[in-house]
Amino acid sequence: MSQLSARRARILPVIAGAAVLAAATVVAAQGASAAAAGCRVDYTISSQWQGGFGASVAVTNLGDPITGWTLRWSYGAGQTVTQAWNATVTQSGSAVTAVNVSYNGALATGGSASFGFNGSWTGGNPVPTAFTLNGVACTGGVTPTSSPTGGSPSPQPSGSAAPKTVRVFWLKPTDVAFDQRYPDGIAAVMREAQSYYRQELGRTFALNNTVVEVVNGEHDRNWYITTNCTGSDHYWCVVGNMHQELMRRFAIGNPDSRWLCVGLISAEETNQSGGGASPGWVVLSGHDADGAAGVNGPMNRWYGGMVHELGHAFGLPDSTSTDGTPMSASFYSYPNTHFSQAQKNAILAGLYGGFLS
Repeated sequence: MSQLSARRARILPVIAGAAVLAAATVVAAQGASAAAAGCRVDYTISSQWQGGFGASVAVTNLGDPITGWTLRWSYGAGQTVTQAWNATVTQSGSAVTAVNVSYNGALATGGSASFGFNGSWTGGNPVPTAFTLNGVACTGGVTPTSSPTGGSPSPQPSGSAAPKTVRVFWLKPTDVAFDQRYPDGIAAVMREAQSYYRQELGRTFALNNTVVEVVNGEHDRNWYITTNCTGSDHYWCVVGNMHQELMRRFAIGNPDSRWLCVGLISAEETNQSGGGASPGWVVLSGHDADGAAGVNGPMNRWYGGMVHELGHAFGLPDSTSTDGTPMSASFYSYPNTHFSQAQKNAILAGLYGGFLS
């Protein structure tokens, strides 16, 4: 997570300043070659018998080429996948996740991949009604991720965004391949933080059904790192650019009374890019995303760090000393760190205290 220093206090003015710069450059950055995302899914029950069935699924990529895919859907009648081929299929409750295997992950525009599975059922076996591919809803059409006319692009939420929830985004630049470890790992960190807040406060925040919304970024990593910077100081550039893109594309305020938002981007300049939080927002760069995915350091650091940054998003300042609370460097000792009673009171009385139940 971000370094504990006075620099965190700069996040609000820096982000606000970036909004002016972004407004001046966004039209020039958009063009007819804007990235697009879209998909179509054909789900067919190929055979059915008492208590069991076979199914085949064909997924067609209608957007820009992808190098790997994850298809998700949910069953509404208690069906269970028992065996699959041409994809790795897992299930948690009603939620099913199918991930490409080594030979069918790359899908060009218009390209398709198929897989099959056997399953069991009890009361019924209706066909699922909604699918997402790499976090994008499969509607049979294409949604632009930027507008060639310079207008406001359509948002691409990969799941529902219920009010008074913590809404989480992973922004993937155009030159970063999709990797399922990232949305899965970020979701695990958020669930851990959710459990910690319940332990500490006796109540906690809600997450959406699709915990992490995967956003295909409009630019490559270098653009996020170097654009809208002041001189050689790139500390806030990458997260400031992500923040502005998420707010614009999803029509989110800073802060926003509907959601408390968390954004992570897989981009940073080594030892130059950072992140932090302010009321209503957590914005984090590449090393945090890597850590959540399990590829950068021990997990207690990332668990404690998210608890710390969420504390800022709920309105808490940094502690003035290493005092055993997660608002100080004591977050590195997670889970052996605890909010003070004053911090608990401040969270519950703050702008987002009503989100906790």
